[in-house]
Amino acid sequence: MQIRLNKYISESGIASRRKSEELITQGRVVVNNKIVSDLSFKIDIEHDVVEVDGEKISPRRHLYFVLNKPKGFITSTSDEKKRNTVVELIKTKEKIFPVGRLDYNTTGVLLLTNDGDFANFLTHPKRRVPREYEVWLDRMLEEEDQKKLLKGIYIDGKKGVFAEVKFPNKKNRKLVNVVGEEGRNHFVKNMFRTLGYTVNGLNRKSFAGIKAEIPLGAYRSLTKDEITKVIAAYEK
Repeated sequence: MQIRLNKYISESGIASRRKSEELITQGRVVVNNKIVSDLSFKIDIEHDVVEVDGEKISPRRHLYFVLNKPKGFITSTSDEKKRNTVVELIKTKEKIFPVGRLDYNTTGVLLLTNDGDFANFLTHPKRRVPREYEVWLDRMLEEEDQKKLLKGIYIDGKKGVFAEVKFPNKKNRKLVNVVGEEGRNHFVKNMFRTLGYTVNGLNRKSFAGIKAEIPLGAYRSLTKDEITKVIAAYEK
């Protein structure tokens, strides 16, 4: 398999993609005993030997997890307030980070990885990756407000819309299933708050079609098939 040299270096964990480019142009990168300064240069990851400042490097193994996030954990790799973070729930020696975010007391599907390209792919606004939520409201959702959520309402001057607004139990309009396609902070809560509702509980059922289907606080690795399907579904 061939990939660009700068990507190979960044995936080794020693530098960002931009810093990797600087290392190459500065003549500090050697491939098969030859200095390479061409940013478009590609290597065969199975056969070529890459050295930076005289030390051989190799890419990190990419890890992909789905966590069923419980309440009381912050979606971050660290916290100045010393609150528990989601990365503490996953047993790995590799440095991983969450893809997007869930609020402190929001539960449900959260992806974590050490693959920056994969994370950027899923969170880029143009992908319109769907996020499905269960929402518990303080009162019944009015039919007129349901229509507004589907048509679109403005939050801080920017239009927001749900692709779906459904009721698991038609007799209980306090429990609503919604599908959104953007990752603004507190997006779901703010959509309902704008119409005068308070969200008492929020659980993300799926992200990019990936479900957890495991106990709260538990996690599992994503399969190669899941990763391939996600990329194929939202590559535009």
